[in-house]
Amino acid sequence: MLSRDYRDIIAGGLLMAAGVWMALYAQGTLDLGSVRRMGPGMFPVAIGIILALFGIAIMIPAFFRQGTFEEIEIRSTLAVLSSIAAFAMVIRPYGLIPAIAALVVVATLAERTFRPVSILASIVVMATLAWLIFKAGLGLPLNMARWPH
Repeated sequence: MLSRDYRDIIAGGLLMAAGVWMALYAQGTLDLGSVRRMGPGMFPVAIGIILALFGIAIMIPAFFRQGTFEEIEIRSTLAVLSSIAAFAMVIRPYGLIPAIAALVVVATLAERTFRPVSILASIVVMATLAWLIFKAGLGLPLNMARWPH
């Protein structure tokens, strides 16, 4: 048993740092405008401040309670990070649907069991939602699937 909840202290600190960085970056690169006529930087600055406040709200109570520090499973961490990399490498040459398939397949390596039916169901549901949201709903000019030349 640890004397403080270091897991929440670290998580809150990272959330606070991300929020402060986002707010400072947006404030320095985008025009804030005024409350009556908001500029493109107003929303990112506000979200950054809110994120930093959430980080503080998580971090401060953690100093006053005991916690445990669970062992980090490196396999899960590497699988999730690798799935993001797989998505990034596949989306441009092959399109959104194959990138989603690559993301789901690589991310399922974080689990100890292999369930092909749930993997296929996840791919179908996520690809359908992506098509409905980005192509049909928003009309974005995304390549859903293509074969590179």
